[in-house]
Formats: sequence, structure tokens, C-alpha cells
Amino acid sequence: MPIESKILSVAPMMDWTDRHCRNFLRLFNPHVRLYTEMVTTGALLHGDTERFLRFDNIEHPIALQLGGANPHDLAQCSKLAEDFGYDEVNLNVGCPSDRVQKNKIGACLMAEPELVAECISTMQSAVKIPVTIKHRIGIDNLEDYDHLTHFVDTVAKTGCQEFIVHARIAILQGLSPKENREIPPLRYDDVYRLKQDFPHLTIHINGGIKTVAEIAEHWQTVDGVMMGREAYHNPYVLAQALTLWDEEVPTPHELLRRYLPFMEQELTAGVPLMQMTRHILGLFQGLAGSRKWRQHLSTYAHQKHQGLALVEEAARFVDENNILRTSHESTATTSII
Repeated sequence: MPIESKILSVAPMMDWTDRHCRNFLRLFNPHVRLYTEMVTTGALLHGDTERFLRFDNIEHPIALQLGGANPHDLAQCSKLAEDFGYDEVNLNVGCPSDRVQKNKIGACLMAEPELVAECISTMQSAVKIPVTIKHRIGIDNLEDYDHLTHFVDTVAKTGCQEFIVHARIAILQGLSPKENREIPPLRYDDVYRLKQDFPHLTIHINGGIKTVAEIAEHWQTVDGVMMGREAYHNPYVLAQALTLWDEEVPTPHELLRRYLPFMEQELTAGVPLMQMTRHILGLFQGLAGSRKWRQHLSTYAHQKHQGLALVEEAARFVDENNILRTSHESTATTSII
């Protein structure tokens, strides 16, 4: 399968994939699709729209993920996304949090495929950019494969072409969001089967993917791989994935140097240093000195007088020629695909 047809993306993660995080992650790999945190339609329509939608050109390709269940509101917000220059708008049908459930959005919408289809159709009518969906393979009492195919078939009839599938069910009664990312077993085979049954659709797989070798393996069956927490805690895996495009992999220190001008710009604009350093703690994962790097930033970055000198000082603890332990990285090349 040609590499040009394959997709790698970083999942939308609440409180994590903000503008500072996305600027950082973009430096690792120009091919990766980035997603915003989920933004509810109410927040966009009645809150600080500019703050929620602001992004920098370096972040392209970038998608806005929306949370909502009112077709008209979702259409309005999709138009806002298009007007702001987003490349894609994505509907969240996977978040299991109690707060989201109370608003009858997120994963609980898996029980209402006709409503989701109406939402997607109305969003599509409002914009020219792609409208995609991210969902689970099921929820409480609706976890069999037949329900999944009914859901996908119903939504696909609107013309929606891209489905990002978290390969776990969401247990809405009894598990926290964190537990829902860990306890329900991964069912990759269900997503593979979905691609076989809907070959005309673009199917992405999400959930528990940590290495370059795993990306390449999934690409043999589905069209896209979405990485979540691994890409945040060990972002260098995104740089290592450049081997799949047969491109040179920059060193962690080089990536940090690329990020410093953005940090300086934000500091000048009054952004606290810690708002950016919290996203870069995992940069040197697996290298000798990485613990001291994290500790130094975590201890001092909150101090108001601190600036880039602190980051450079912390980086000197790390010897990238000395591997502390076996990292998740596993080399892979396009020959795997």
C-alpha cells in the first residue's frame, strides 16, 4: 500500500492538545494530522470564539473537534471552523465523561445513529471542508459488531467518508474516563472487519498504539492510525515515524531548538512559561537525564521570572547518546507497508 495514501494523526485530548502543544508536536512530523481539544458548540457560540479557535499556520493540517448534538448549532460551528481556516471538522461521538453525558453528547450518541447522521448531514451542508467522525466501537448494552455496522452504515449514507474508530467500547455507567481508556479490552479486529465491510470508507484506528512498528502493522489493514497519550507522553515517536516516509529523523535536542523561538514569542506576549513546558516534559523519554529534565522544569517553570534559560539549563541534563532504558520506539520502514 503506498505511503501517500496512509494517515497518521494525534488524537484530540482535553487539557492537552491546546495551541502550545500542537505547535510543539508539529515540529516532530509534517505529515501528522493534528486535532484540537474537543470544543462544545455552546462554548463556541456563547463564549470566547477567538480564543477557542485560534491556531497558527504551522499547525496545518489541523482539524477542529466539536462536541454537540444539535444539528443547527453544529452547522454554525462548522462554518466558524471553515472561516477560521481549519482543514477538517470532526464530531466527537466517543467521549465518556459524566459532564459530556449530561449534555447528551459524546459517546452516548452511539445509541442514536439517526441523530448523528442528521448532525453530520447538516454540518456537511454548511461547509466545503471534510466533516469526519470519531467514535467508539460501542457502549453499554450496544457493544456487538452488528450495532457498530448499523451505526457506521447510517452515518455513511450522509456522504461522510472518514471514520476514526476507538477500538474499545465505552462503559458509561460505572467507569471513569481514565478507566474507559484502559479497562475495556481493545478490539482491533472489529475495526479491521469494518474496513473490509466498508472498503469505500476511510477508516482510522485509535487506541493503545505506541510504536512505529505498530503504526506500520495497522496501516496494512486500515487507512489511518490515530495516536493518543503515547504521542503526548513520548512525542519523539512521531519523529521516529518519519522512517515510514523514508525521511531523516531529527534529534530530540534539535526539536527543542526548533521550539524555542515559539516559546520566546509566547513569553513576550505574556504567556507563562509553565503553560508551554508542561507539554514538553516527555521529549527525552528513554534517555539518560530525562528524569532530571522533567524535575527541573516541574520545580522551577512556574516561577514568574523564569524564561528560556531554564529550558536550556534543563536540557543539559540529557545525553541523547546514552539510552537509559528500552524505549517504545521500534524501527520500521516503508518496506513493511
